[in-house]
Amino acid sequence: MIKPVYLLILLLGSFLFPKENEIENDPFAAITICHTPNDDMAQFVNAPGFASFHPSPIAFEFAAKGEMVSFPTSDGNGGKGYLLKATAPSDQWLFVYQEWWGLNDHIKHQAEVFYEDLGGKVNVIALDMYDGKVTTNPQEAGQIMQSVKEPRLEEIVKGALKLAGANAKIANVGWCFGGSWSLKSALLTGDQNIGSVMYYGMPVRDAEKLKTLNSDVLGLFATEEYISKAVIEEFAASMKTAGKELTYKIFPAAHGFSNPSNPKYDPEASKEAYEMAITYLKLKFKV
Repeated sequence: MIKPVYLLILLLGSFLFPKENEIENDPFAAITICHTPNDDMAQFVNAPGFASFHPSPIAFEFAAKGEMVSFPTSDGNGGKGYLLKATAPSDQWLFVYQEWWGLNDHIKHQAEVFYEDLGGKVNVIALDMYDGKVTTNPQEAGQIMQSVKEPRLEEIVKGALKLAGANAKIANVGWCFGGSWSLKSALLTGDQNIGSVMYYGMPVRDAEKLKTLNSDVLGLFATEEYISKAVIEEFAASMKTAGKELTYKIFPAAHGFSNPSNPKYDPEASKEAYEMAITYLKLKFKV
């Protein structure tokens, strides 16, 4: 018969040091032994109140000036994006990343705003990270965001990098889901990256990953529960540990405040944030 004290030791041992196959089969086991910050926006989809930050977009009229283009990816599935070519040949590129709704007309229009304000001197491409899926329903948007796989998203970024070319200098900008991918794109594009603008996206907080950044970062955050002040301060501390520069502001506005099609759009905060973003990008592209 096993004495109670030994039984307790055995039970504690199995909990603290699970077998490898138990870790693979139990999605919560990894939480016990791994404390790497989670930078996946999809973690919030089922959180109470998160969908309320994303009311269905208001109808938006848009007359496109750019064109949809396709490019190969190494997984064989190909990628797409909404492209506005520079008026003269240029190796400068701005990668634009969508919110969780998909590559909708609002994001295409915002890509055009950046293009015009950069004087038409920079190639601007808004990447389709959902492979054609677009929705105005918050629940469906959450399901799409949860269903997309990180390796596929990375393939799209790498495919766009090849489209831009080996001599391209790339800056990145995105909102929400795309705010997170603006930073991840900066990491993926390596020494071709020259900047990243994050609008209220979940940041990478792993200092070892951030050490590979080739640029500083501009963060334009909202006052909210999920991408909270504590999360942003942790990001700032990790950037400092990594030896990288971060400039950021937490606006007294709701998540999604800079989307004109969002009922929670804040014109004043959006104007200030955009001035910070376009000033930053003009400096990076020297235009």
